[in-house]
Amino acid sequence: MIVKIVSNEHELQDAFSIRKIVFIDEQQVPEEEEIDQYEGSSFHFVAYEGVTPIGAGRFRSIEGIGKVERICVLKEHRKSGAGKAIMEEIENFAKKEGFHKLKLNAQTHAIPFYSGLSYEIVSEEFLDAGIPHRTMQKRV
Repeated sequence: MIVKIVSNEHELQDAFSIRKIVFIDEQQVPEEEEIDQYEGSSFHFVAYEGVTPIGAGRFRSIEGIGKVERICVLKEHRKSGAGKAIMEEIENFAKKEGFHKLKLNAQTHAIPFYSGLSYEIVSEEFLDAGIPHRTMQKRV
């Protein structure tokens, strides 16, 4: 498995296809909420098993803090290490770009995953796209 930062339109479409399967089809997030106005100003990442895209994530800067978003892995590849690999690639990218703090809004069921990567809860529970979340952050 490899994780790549998106560098062309084909790879971007791979990222979008994974996100559509996980968030729109599986979790019933409305497409207009999933694909948003930040796509063009974000860095996108795709995990590949061979040539097959299996996971994706997005990174952007908000007021000097790195925001990790849209982390997802196809159901049949969860527990394979793909999610951790995507997070490691994003964190390495963020460090190279000079970020010292990262934050993300974790679906509550995913909090143990992010806690295992040293993210700490910093908010009360809130709904995003009808799904319970909590904000988490980490110094890098």
